[in-house]
Amino acid sequence: MHTCTDPPYTETVMSSCIDDPSTEAELETTPGAPVAAGPAAATSIERFSNLLGVIYDVPLDTSRWADCLDQLRLELRGNYTSLIVRPGGVDDLGLIVSSSGDRRVLSPHNRYIAMSPFKGLTPDKVVTIQDILPEVDWRASSYYRDWCQPHDVFHVLAVDLATSDGGVYGFRVTRPEQAPAFSTADVEFARRLVPHLKRALNLHLSIHQDRKLNSLYGHAMAQLMVGVVVLDENGEVIECNPAAAGILEMEDGLRVVGQQLEATYANDDRKLQRLVREALTHPQASEAGLTEAMSVSRPSGQLSWGVVVQAISPDQWTEGKHRPSVAVFVRDTEGKAHPPVKLAQQLFQLTPAESALAIELANGLSLEEAAEALNIRRNTARAHLRSIFSKTGVRRQTELVRIFLNSVAWLGSRN
Repeated sequence: MHTCTDPPYTETVMSSCIDDPSTEAELETTPGAPVAAGPAAATSIERFSNLLGVIYDVPLDTSRWADCLDQLRLELRGNYTSLIVRPGGVDDLGLIVSSSGDRRVLSPHNRYIAMSPFKGLTPDKVVTIQDILPEVDWRASSYYRDWCQPHDVFHVLAVDLATSDGGVYGFRVTRPEQAPAFSTADVEFARRLVPHLKRALNLHLSIHQDRKLNSLYGHAMAQLMVGVVVLDENGEVIECNPAAAGILEMEDGLRVVGQQLEATYANDDRKLQRLVREALTHPQASEAGLTEAMSVSRPSGQLSWGVVVQAISPDQWTEGKHRPSVAVFVRDTEGKAHPPVKLAQQLFQLTPAESALAIELANGLSLEEAAEALNIRRNTARAHLRSIFSKTGVRRQTELVRIFLNSVAWLGSRN
């Protein structure tokens, strides 16, 4: 079984997919290999329970999709099982995850997929090929003759699963011609699996959406130039956001030694360690609003780091080793915004000269200092400032600084 990626749909690529994800049956058992027959309805409660366990494992670990499909294939006595994530089209090859007992790769191109008789099924309704076409029509179809028959596919059980986000996923199980057709008991067994497969897909989508949102929020925090260092129950560093990683790499007042966050100077370090110990032993203090802050001196002579230590509320689902217990927030009190001039122009319709002046003012310079830095006359700077006020709708320099820090600087910063 091969693993492939599909760049336009990286968040939902399951563990194992065929070389060309536009095909419904890309992996083959040994031609002519018999498939055991038997009523799927005879599955014991214990086996069915184990099967559900496999199904509900996959949202948490996408590498289990292939194993899940293979378990379903065995239970339904098939030679292939496939999950169609996207059926594909003219501009999209689609994505299909397939499993079979033999992992031999076939031709990577299937130009017959558009001819599949299973397009447009009623969602959540289990059908077989006999429900779709008379046998004579199925045998005469190009899709069967040119693709399915050479790959030892004759009997097909199919269902389209409608998920909560409006998507439709195809689930297919196939058997060779020498095997028995899918029985009423097989269809009933698949029907009982439908709600569980749907829940697993919905969980998969929800988990990955949450991960994307968490990534977005983390990116936003980094854009705001707030460093976040997460410590575990032993006070050891387990995670840093990009801003914190950059601060720690400088070793200018703060550093990591043996997985412990330390301050360079002894007095600062004693206070930092005390705040961490208190957060670890009295997490309720943070909930009561008693979070403490401190400044950490920097050997470089630049302005001190602003540091806040806060306990992370314990979560019954995060017990065990290395659970997040303390967050240390670090702010560069001297950090300046360096938004791109073009972005400032686009947001407020400023000229290049006006944008340059506004950025210098946002970085804390006075009008006179900004004029000197830009090598322009003070009267010219005042004229630019009047125009900036008019275009941005503000009347004071402090308001200008605020809107630049909250818009241009935020949008223009990069990790």
